[in-house]
Amino acid sequence: MPSTLRLAPAVILGKATAVASRALRLGGGTTMPGRVARAIAPDIMQRLAVRLPQGCVVVTGTNGKTTTSRLIHHILRLAGVSSVHNRAGANLAAGIVTALVQHTDWRGRPHGKIGIFEVDEATLPAVWDPLQPRAVVLTNLFRDQLDRYGEIDLVAGRWRAVLDGRPPGDTAVVFNADDPLVSEVGGRFAGTTVPFGINDVSCGTGTLEHAADSRYCYRCGVPYEYTVVYFGHMGDYRCPQCGTRRPAPLVAAEGVQLAGIQGSAFTVRTPAGAAQVRTVLPGVYNIHNVLAAAACCLQLRVPLETVAHGVETFAPAFGRAERVRVDGREAVLLLTKNPAGFNEVLRTVVRATGPAAGVVLIAINDLTADGRDISWLWDVDFEMLAGHVRSLVVSGIRADDMALRLKHAGMSGSVMTIDGDLGHAWDAALHAARNGEPVYVLPTYTAMLQLRKILQQRGLVKGFWEE
Repeated sequence: MPSTLRLAPAVILGKATAVASRALRLGGGTTMPGRVARAIAPDIMQRLAVRLPQGCVVVTGTNGKTTTSRLIHHILRLAGVSSVHNRAGANLAAGIVTALVQHTDWRGRPHGKIGIFEVDEATLPAVWDPLQPRAVVLTNLFRDQLDRYGEIDLVAGRWRAVLDGRPPGDTAVVFNADDPLVSEVGGRFAGTTVPFGINDVSCGTGTLEHAADSRYCYRCGVPYEYTVVYFGHMGDYRCPQCGTRRPAPLVAAEGVQLAGIQGSAFTVRTPAGAAQVRTVLPGVYNIHNVLAAAACCLQLRVPLETVAHGVETFAPAFGRAERVRVDGREAVLLLTKNPAGFNEVLRTVVRATGPAAGVVLIAINDLTADGRDISWLWDVDFEMLAGHVRSLVVSGIRADDMALRLKHAGMSGSVMTIDGDLGHAWDAALHAARNGEPVYVLPTYTAMLQLRKILQQRGLVKGFWEE
């Protein structure tokens, strides 16, 4: 059957697969519909993407993809631009096709004007040609799932191979200037580039932490010198030998005021002017996510005032500073997936608890989507929790390994409860919380999904695909 005749059956069966998956409670129907549709029409991604009147935006990187892409979607909606978006975070090729299929009619006519696609960092080369993005957002590169991706230089090499030699065309590359490796990859693109970053030394942590990855100049191998380190290897850097340095951000955060788990306020300075914004997204790492989304939307010609309003009104994505209320108590879910990200989450929790000890639930899994290798836990600075935790509950498949790491971090066994059953661990953490005291839940990716399934069954949250 010619590929043109396969499109309608592929769309119809893809939609039917999504309905069946949810009806039979086999999942959210975020991946399998795309697999079915691609089996029928292998070129369906390209055929549907090319029909989007305003093209596609791709967001990729280790951390922040879901939050950044959702924020772009939210800002564009306020600007009156409807989008096709893989909101549930299914960011491999099948997940992108699923989003396209679900947001089109049976003839393949899209319901949105532009595609906003979160893309797995290793998947970017495979989807570039089918999507032909008009904007690509590069968030950051951290060690993450070494068994799947290898070191960050391998991922950077894949990105570099995609960007090098591409004609400038209509594509813009929006990249994190505070990340040396991302800056090297994005800054060499021949077309339009938009660097973003933080210009506020008050956000600094002092020195490079143990979890820092890109410590050495990519040109001459000499250690970078930092004027300020924000977290991990993010900061204002320069090479003392060859002079390579952080490019000046076109979109920058200034005058940052951190409010712990409540978020932050800062000035976004852009070529279009400056705007004061306040976000409920906590931590310095989320400032980068806001800047990435703002830079992308400004490149798409969204007015600065609309961008600022979008930042102010944005609610966190599932598991990313999501708040769940139950029996007069509140739990805050903070996804953790690698050393640098975990450290920043811990820093946010410590700022929130201050000198008063709080309740923390840590859930560690080692399934494929988490990465099988959990040696990265020893690169996380759990020592910073000392004096800030009154009750600590440890759960997940690797609960015992996590408990051992915490013991070596100086956490007393008297404050620690180990329970591999995530439902029981949730109940124990809530029980330990005093009236009005929040519970900070720090799960890996699959542990977060498992916990939200438990909470969904209890009627406390919606399915992640419904939000």
